[in-house]
Amino acid sequence: MKSSTKGSKSLDNPVWFITGCSTGFGHQIARHVLELGYRVVITARDTEDIRGLAQYGDALIIELDVTNRSQAEAAVKTAEDHFGGIDVLVNNAGIGYFAAVEESDEAEVRKMFEVNVFGLCRMIHIVLPGMRKRRKGFIVNLSSIAGLRSFPALGYYNSTKFAVEGVSEALWQEVEPLGIHVMLVEPSGFRTDWAGRSANETEHPIHDYAETAHKNVAQLRALSGHQSGDPIRAAEAIVSAVESPDPPHRLLLGNDAYEGAIAKLDELRAEFTVWETVSRGADFHEASPMVKA
Repeated sequence: MKSSTKGSKSLDNPVWFITGCSTGFGHQIARHVLELGYRVVITARDTEDIRGLAQYGDALIIELDVTNRSQAEAAVKTAEDHFGGIDVLVNNAGIGYFAAVEESDEAEVRKMFEVNVFGLCRMIHIVLPGMRKRRKGFIVNLSSIAGLRSFPALGYYNSTKFAVEGVSEALWQEVEPLGIHVMLVEPSGFRTDWAGRSANETEHPIHDYAETAHKNVAQLRALSGHQSGDPIRAAEAIVSAVESPDPPHRLLLGNDAYEGAIAKLDELRAEFTVWETVSRGADFHEASPMVKA
């Protein structure tokens, strides 16, 4: 662990705690809030990847693997002891896995769930007591457009993000009356190394999925580093939303995310409408006689 300037900011200055800061969104968010003069707890499994961020401001560097409960508890305690509390938790740590559902290796899927779902939830469980005590706080959960709609070769990745969406939606109904806000961030493709460094793929491909899952994986790999999304602008957008007087529950990032989400809504509405009569007809009929034993 390393601190740059312990205690140099007032307690009114927000404390951000960010997971998965080695690269991508986590790295850019950490740098941006440091440049704004905020106090920031910067975490990663390998702290060598993040030590350079300390030059930008009041940073506390902590080694953290979100799948390790004792390490997570120690990291939060260190942060609270050092800065007096955590105002904003950004659950950014996550990994991917490319495979058709049938091709997917159970060990790889479980590993992804441990990081993307259980690791995220673990951080929420550990940070929430302090936020509840102070009756204020903000939790940012990094989801994806893949948490709203599914894509071939991403079935199990989709399911981790769908899980994050479900947990977050319940969570904000539970904690908003306590003064704590929850926001989902749903980006499309951004120029991070997620598709290159953070996503394994199946070692047992099945030829029947060549034109669906495998084709999509090839496109994702080829696009890596050339996506339309700008991580710097994404970081600025996330901070702006957190500081808004009326922050959203869901923040789409990128044109593809926005268009994809609207298309999904249209698809759902169209199919629901076609089947409306059948759907509504599944309830008990009020006028039907009671069945006698």
